[in-house]
Amino acid sequence: MPRQGLLIPAPLERLSRKQIDDIHRASLAILSDPGLVCYNDEAASIFAEAGADVSVLMQGPPPYRTVKIPPGVVERGLQSAPAVITLGARNSENALVMDGREPRVYFVTGSEANTWVDAEFPIYVKKSDPVKEIRVAEFKPRRGMLADLCLSARLSEHLETLDGFIRNVNIQDADITEDIKDVNKVYASLDNTTKHVMVGLTKPDQLDTVLAMASIIAGDDEKLQENPILSFITCLVKSPLQFVDETTGSFIDICRRGIPVAVSSSPQAGTTAPIHEAGIIAQINAEVLAGIVLGQLVNPGTPILYGTVPVRTRMDNLADSYGAVETSQYTIDCTQLARYYGIPNYSTSGVCDPAFPGQQSTVERLFSNILVTLSGPQYLHCAYGLLDCNAAFSPLQAVIDDTHFSMIKYFFQGPRLDGDELETMARQIREVLASPHKLFIRYVRRVLRKGLLSSPYPYEGNEDEVFFKAQQRMEELLSRPVNHIERETAERVFRDIPGLLPRLHPSERDGES
Repeated sequence: MPRQGLLIPAPLERLSRKQIDDIHRASLAILSDPGLVCYNDEAASIFAEAGADVSVLMQGPPPYRTVKIPPGVVERGLQSAPAVITLGARNSENALVMDGREPRVYFVTGSEANTWVDAEFPIYVKKSDPVKEIRVAEFKPRRGMLADLCLSARLSEHLETLDGFIRNVNIQDADITEDIKDVNKVYASLDNTTKHVMVGLTKPDQLDTVLAMASIIAGDDEKLQENPILSFITCLVKSPLQFVDETTGSFIDICRRGIPVAVSSSPQAGTTAPIHEAGIIAQINAEVLAGIVLGQLVNPGTPILYGTVPVRTRMDNLADSYGAVETSQYTIDCTQLARYYGIPNYSTSGVCDPAFPGQQSTVERLFSNILVTLSGPQYLHCAYGLLDCNAAFSPLQAVIDDTHFSMIKYFFQGPRLDGDELETMARQIREVLASPHKLFIRYVRRVLRKGLLSSPYPYEGNEDEVFFKAQQRMEELLSRPVNHIERETAERVFRDIPGLLPRLHPSERDGES
């Protein structure tokens, strides 16, 4: 039985059907004129064979072609894009079955942050009252390492609301080179969680090696196709409307192999997209549609997620502002567009501007988490532990986020308001009204026994205790056992796949002599 996700019965929609139709037509017009700037020759040839108007090679740097895609080519590509996509997992009960027409949300980690944020809790004495001591959280940023990625995947395995894992730590160990980075980050992720794993490739030429490793872990090539324990995210679009060379080539290779892949576009309103909502939404939709169509031209039926990470620019320094209200507005618009096309949606929430956990990060995260979840995206990423516009990851923040998502999931439990329940409540009210105490206390215990009441906030207490209690919760989760890749399979991976660091080997990991 795959994971159930969270079904949103009446998804939040900001756009009318007419506005959606208008955006679709505007995006088609953009794709036909001015079209795309394409730096990848193979992609340009694929579009040309499908009927697009492709220019002669233009002088760069680097050299490029313009690709003008007729509406008919776009429509045919959309028709072959599957509405239902399955993302597998080492534990089949963690598989995700996503239907682009159904607003069922799966919560996933996300984004490869360079910075890892540790938490320390020194005790301070109040000067005016030396008897009074307080424990204050201090956050220490540092480079993310391979061991941190392993820890993050282990933590994610035990976060109850989390449905899947996107590598969220950029491994920067001294012995990690560009040539071996992909195999190590993928193995570390798959070995420490039985949930679905999504990654982006550092070097596209490592695709075959990474897939060979995933095939061994899944059982063989056929079992990997049946149970894709690994999927990919590709940022082939550089806004505005540019297909970069290397990533586009990687995307084409992934599609040829039929492995699930997310097309991701992330324009910034005000710099790489118009500041007006109509402009950024029409542009990002055109960029994503172009990617989806390319994938379907390469291999019709390839499972592709409609991926968007729109942000608004800050007016003071032109940096990203993930905490801005407009960022959530854009995201909800894109979720609606994905559902309009019936394609599973890779979306974003829970991101914020502050570099450390605190009041601002909590407000910004909850604001977007609640609203974007209400809109019903199928694959909701970047939701756990990310800070500083996705540049930093805090495991303590991830644990707090898990608690907040449990509250959101509880809210969406179906109300018990059928006729029998209302008749029982009416009888209960009559009994209490006839009693001398006029209280309902005697009826509460049975509700508690059935687990029908929400739990109290687990980190309640004085202000200085919240982060400390969350840290204790994190340490308890990390103390739980991990279902690693079976020893025999791991041995084969290390024998057949070059570049894996010895410290990931089971004997080193388990401290064997």
